[in-house]
Amino acid sequence: MTIREAFKAGFGFLSVIPVGITMEGIEALMKRLYMYPIVGFCLGVLIGAVTFTAEMILPSPLTIIAIMLAVYRIIWFNHLDGIADMGDGMTAHGSLEKKRKALKDMALGIGGAAFAVLLMLSFYASLSTLETVTAGTGTDLKIIVIGLTGLIIPGLEGLGVSFAQALTPAFLIALTMIAAETNGKQAMLTIAAFGKSFSEGLGAMTIAGGTRKNFIIGFIFTTLVSAALLGLIGLAALLISTIAALVILKISNRHFEGLNGDGIGTANEVGRIITIAAVAVILYYLYGGMIWTL
Repeated sequence: MTIREAFKAGFGFLSVIPVGITMEGIEALMKRLYMYPIVGFCLGVLIGAVTFTAEMILPSPLTIIAIMLAVYRIIWFNHLDGIADMGDGMTAHGSLEKKRKALKDMALGIGGAAFAVLLMLSFYASLSTLETVTAGTGTDLKIIVIGLTGLIIPGLEGLGVSFAQALTPAFLIALTMIAAETNGKQAMLTIAAFGKSFSEGLGAMTIAGGTRKNFIIGFIFTTLVSAALLGLIGLAALLISTIAALVILKISNRHFEGLNGDGIGTANEVGRIITIAAVAVILYYLYGGMIWTL
């Protein structure tokens, strides 16, 4: 079982890209779970390309819808289903067995519906906030981008204004979407690495593959991606999304005394949204208020 097989299986397991997934490939992927954020980065590049194109040709409300459609067209709704199942299990009253039964039940309850709706609203609100913040900076965005990338590449300011002007708000939003998808997959790896399975299935295989080695490799890769794309703001967003994954694990342990695939999928969805929201909020507090008062 090779790295190539694991990489290929990652696309089939984490997206709807038709790569011809096999059980052998899945086994290879689970032994090299650090492929999650690597594949997430590749998927993020696809989403980022759609994002940049949409930002250039569509007005803001339609741009947000286009980005959300791109995410779920490429990733599909498997992980969103996980948060709905988590909602059903968490809101179920009674014993541990009843909570676990509600978690695994195929029917959608009010708790699951509410959690899914809240997640989608959070996704929309995060994108909307990011759009507003980046649009509000106007021409001052080039200063922001130089400040971000200059933290990684010393002396970048010497490249001149022409480089900075190429980094438009649309480009910054696209970079954020790449980081968000990478962080979402790292959140899955994080929760698997620190979680304990209570059921069988692909979730249990993922948790078994969440070894310390795989977690460290994946985290190093994601750190490099976050720093290269968004500088210190990217690193802050990665830290916050990682903490969010651990909070989800704590919630899962409290309600179900363990973790399954639904909790892992929830970490992916929340990790993506938390990243976008973190970038938007940090940009707002660093630049939004100052620019607003000028």
